[in-house]
Order: sequence, then structure tokens, then C-alpha cells
Amino acid sequence: MNKNEDSPDPTQKTKPIKDPFGDFATIEHIKLKAGLYLVATPIGNLRDMTLRALDVLAAADIVACEDTRVTGKLFSLLGVRKKLLPYHDHNADEQRPHIIRAVQSGLSVVLVSDAGMPLISDPGYKLVRDFLDQGLYVTSLPGANAPLMAIQLSGLPSDHFSFLGFLPNKTKARCDVLEKWKRSEGTLVIFESANRLEASCKDLLSILGDRQMALTRELTKKFEEVWTGKISDILSRLEKDGPPKGEIVLVIDRAPHQDDEEIDLDQMILQALEKMTVKEAVAMIVDRTGLPKKQIYNRALELKD
Repeated sequence: MNKNEDSPDPTQKTKPIKDPFGDFATIEHIKLKAGLYLVATPIGNLRDMTLRALDVLAAADIVACEDTRVTGKLFSLLGVRKKLLPYHDHNADEQRPHIIRAVQSGLSVVLVSDAGMPLISDPGYKLVRDFLDQGLYVTSLPGANAPLMAIQLSGLPSDHFSFLGFLPNKTKARCDVLEKWKRSEGTLVIFESANRLEASCKDLLSILGDRQMALTRELTKKFEEVWTGKISDILSRLEKDGPPKGEIVLVIDRAPHQDDEEIDLDQMILQALEKMTVKEAVAMIVDRTGLPKKQIYNRALELKD
């Protein structure tokens, strides 16, 4: 059994201190149990920092962070003063033993990422695994999270979803990943950068077909925006107006439901070509089946000839 399940409340309330966000609540001055605290930080709006997170940050002995400059700026705005320990992909193997020894000696350690929930496309899972292997206390303080917020705003099914993080930079590698997920029965959530957004959308259209998609950007910030439509619609807008600025999360609809019987694609194409041009037939079949446009177009040309 995970020790965390039977652990007592690791905080002991003493006296309140001033709330840096106003008079609507008070921050509790607490004493932390030795352990690792995974603390969510805002993804844009500073007021998404929870009061509980401020409690723990104020009481922690050590704060490990991805980038000391980013976290230092955040802590300055929050009025939190802590010595920061860098913990990132390049030094994680070296730092893990130090963090474990610190907790074993009775100290409390907070882990934060640059923004949002730690470990979501950020380093940290190996640290948690080592803590669990050694029976040390680990807990999480939830908060702002871009993938979950994007799913909420997308209007797409949320009962099953898969988070793919950032796709590869190169087209071939990106398409290889998408091929593995194109028959997924869940909604797909992807991080993307503005400079390669158009190329990624072309690959999404080619591999997944023309599905419904939401493009969300700058979540919780002043210029928060959500684009919805088919992948082709969003791609056309990108080609016309250029990519939007800011941090972007894409939410793509699940693979279309297939009947128990296999679709007779050739028969569908031949029937469509009796009444439509190749272009019209391909568009109709892509819309009906969700199959990749390139696949249907090439087969339609073969059958037409």
C-alpha cells in the first residue's frame, strides 16, 4: 500500500499571516511534514495561485524549480522569499540524491515548474518514483493546467483523452507519431509553438483526416482565445492571417466511429464519382469517414483511371 494513503495531515496550523492577494482570506502559517510537495503555479493569471500553495511555499525548507529566473520573478510578485534549487533535465540525475537526503534529514521540499502542474511535459517523474520507492512522503497541490483547460473550452468529448505533449519538430517524425494515434478512441491534446503550427496542422489533416479541432492560446491571460472548426478551416485561417501569438494547445476530436463491418471504400468512391467530381467525392468521403484526404484522393484517381 502507498504510504500516502494512511498519512496524517502533514500541516499543522499555527497563526495566520497577511494574504498578499487581499482581505478575502488569510494565509495560514504552517509546519510541513518532511516530504516532497508538487505545487502548481499559474499559467498566466497570477491570481490562479491557490492559498494552499502559498501556505506550503511559505513553510517549505527548499524550493526546487525548473528555471530559477522564472520562478524567482514569480516569487517576487507573490512576496515569497526562498532560496531556489535548480532541477531540470540537465541536472536531475545529480540533484535527485541531494533532494532525497534533504527529506530523509527531516526537511520539506517543494517542486515547481515554470508554469502549471509539475511533471506535465516537465521533469520530475523520476524524483517522484524514487520517493515512492523509498517510502518517502509525496503529495500534490493542484492548480492551473493548460491541457485540461483546453479540453474544457474545446467543446469536444472529454470522457476519454490522450495528452501527447509536443510533437516532434520534423515532418516525418511528426507523422509517424500521428499514425500511431489516428485510430485512438479518445480526444487528442497537443502542445504546439506558433512557428511550426501551420506545418503541424497540415500533417494533422494529412494523417488524421479533417476532424473537428480547437486551437486555444494564451489561456488565463488577457488575450485568451479559442478557435474552433475543422482542421482544414483552421489551416485556411493560418495560411491567410498567419499563426496567433502566445502559448498554444490543440484539441483534436477522436477517430470517427466505424461500424462493425469494414467500410467498402472503393464502393463508396465509385458511387460518389458517378455524381461528383473527384474533388467533391474526396471531400464528401473525408467528411463521412474521417480517413486521410491524401489516401482517398490517390485511390479515387486510381479508380477513375
